[in-house]
Amino acid sequence: MDGAFVKLVTTLSADDVPIELPLPGAPRKFGSGALRIRGKIFAMLVRGHLVVKLPGPRVAALVAAGHGTWFDANKGKPMKEWFVIGAATRRPTWLALAREARAFVGG
Repeated sequence: MDGAFVKLVTTLSADDVPIELPLPGAPRKFGSGALRIRGKIFAMLVRGHLVVKLPGPRVAALVAAGHGTWFDANKGKPMKEWFVIGAATRRPTWLALAREARAFVGG
């Protein structure tokens, strides 16, 4: 698992909002390494990139600003509420966007 993702998981785990963590050694299938709140995925690491669930207009704004792209689960169609944080985006931004995603999904 990516070191930045491990750090993110550690930091989020210390927050006062309970999250469900990925299980070590879980079979590699969609969502198996995802962070969840109340059983719903809010963040996951996919091919070394952090993917978060945010409101569609927020994702559109982030994409327009050049911070990343819409997530496509290899089905040829971007998912409007899923955002892939770009490689050039600084890692500290991961935490802010993961917390935003947790609030969106958990709220």
